Amino acid sequence: IGSVKPFVNFNAKHDAELLHRAMKGIGTDEDTVLMVLTARCNDQRQEIKAAYKKTYGKDLVSALKSELGGLFEDLIVSLMTPPVLYDATQLHKALKGAGTDDQVLIEILASRTGEEIKEITKVYKKEFGGKLEKDICGDTGGSYRKLLVILLQGSREEDVDEDNIEKDAKDLYAAGEGKCGTDEEKFITILGNRSEEHLRRVFDAYKKISGSDIEESIKGETTGNLEDLMLAIVKCVKSVPGYFAESLYKSMRRAGTDDKTLTRIMVSRSEVDMLDIRANFKKMYGQSLYTTIQEDTDGDYQKALLYLCGGKD
Repeated sequence: IGSVKPFVNFNAKHDAELLHRAMKGIGTDEDTVLMVLTARCNDQRQEIKAAYKKTYGKDLVSALKSELGGLFEDLIVSLMTPPVLYDATQLHKALKGAGTDDQVLIEILASRTGEEIKEITKVYKKEFGGKLEKDICGDTGGSYRKLLVILLQGSREEDVDEDNIEKDAKDLYAAGEGKCGTDEEKFITILGNRSEEHLRRVFDAYKKISGSDIEESIKGETTGNLEDLMLAIVKCVKSVPGYFAESLYKSMRRAGTDDKTLTRIMVSRSEVDMLDIRANFKKMYGQSLYTTIQEDTDGDYQKALLYLCGGKD
């Protein structure tokens, strides 16, 4: 369940006027901007954008960019982007230029549903003129690339194959802990293609066979991006909100805050499962996400993040 829901008694024209007034003249009334935009769902923000253009003859996002700055601007612009386009844009930024932001590739491809990934691929092509798969293949290699490409197909199996639960668990054990060196192909095929419910059963069976969690085995058998991707898949199969709670915790609880990750998760999960992420965060770390954000951020950026968080636990 998300923390941001459609605003009741919504009036796009009225909101457009509020924003226009907030940005008119000298200085900007940031409070109005964040109160309006964090309390509307993304569909409503798109309607406000259309109403703003119709009334004032200019693009709302450009107007916001010229009035705001820094992390607050990044957050507001992200909120104004339709979710699928937002994911596609994040992937494009992660791939273009020198170096690849693997954390973004891993987070999005491991956590989105097959349907969402198919939509992202379409929008990516429309917006950036290239094929997402081709761009990913150009920037990555080896088993890591193979697994990303499998996830990109967005065609994970639907059902539980009772007859193969035990076999998959044994295959994973034999491919990893059970042999010298690791048979990465087996891991890739099983983690990339089986249904989530099937994988949960496989992980339980795996624990019985090997005596340790599948995560421990992955950490012992692989390294680098492949390890990170496999772990992300396992965590998302077990609990997507749990995966994001951990990512949020890591983005804040160290020297310096990773604001890119913090913004990306708060924006992209605000209408999906933010309340579940909050509950997981509290359970896992014994503190509320709200308080953690409060301690790690400041200014209008902080206020907007707290609105997206939706409350204390």
